[in-house]
Amino acid sequence: MEIPSPNERREVLDGVVYTQPHPWPAHMRTATVLGGHLSSPFDSGWRGPGGWWILVGPGIALPDSPEVVPDLAGWRRERLPRLPDDVTISPDWVCEILAPNTRNYDQRIKKPFYAKHGVTWLWLVDPEAHVLTAHRLRNGRWHELGTWGDDDCVRIEPFDAIELPLSDLWLPADA
Repeated sequence: MEIPSPNERREVLDGVVYTQPHPWPAHMRTATVLGGHLSSPFDSGWRGPGGWWILVGPGIALPDSPEVVPDLAGWRRERLPRLPDDVTISPDWVCEILAPNTRNYDQRIKKPFYAKHGVTWLWLVDPEAHVLTAHRLRNGRWHELGTWGDDDCVRIEPFDAIELPLSDLWLPADA
């Protein structure tokens, strides 16, 4: 198997090897900020209901897909009571941060992959356009829950117990 260059991230989805450029700092900042907003109330249970594991950039090993790396992922603790060293269970929620060089891959390859593997919720965040689109899987198909952006404060499944200020996800204009 070919070793990716230091500037590439490799994933193996259903036996096919894909390489993508490593995320840029602005991309990772969006993932980190969103992960922080969700981690405290849902993973730690601080000022929120708890009951989730929320991870930024986790490596997941699924059948025929030993290297899956969503930007963020979450598992309900009722399905995954303890966090193992090797996660081999599909997440309940996944978020992909779209970037010009990964937008096509995230939407054309990963979105159907997540549906096939039973991920219930998928969020696609586009920091360049200041847009978050949420989907829920029903009967094997994605159904759009909504699209929000700019400075909206929103409650979105499965984390609708808190209000999420989307403006926190976007880099300031002077950054």
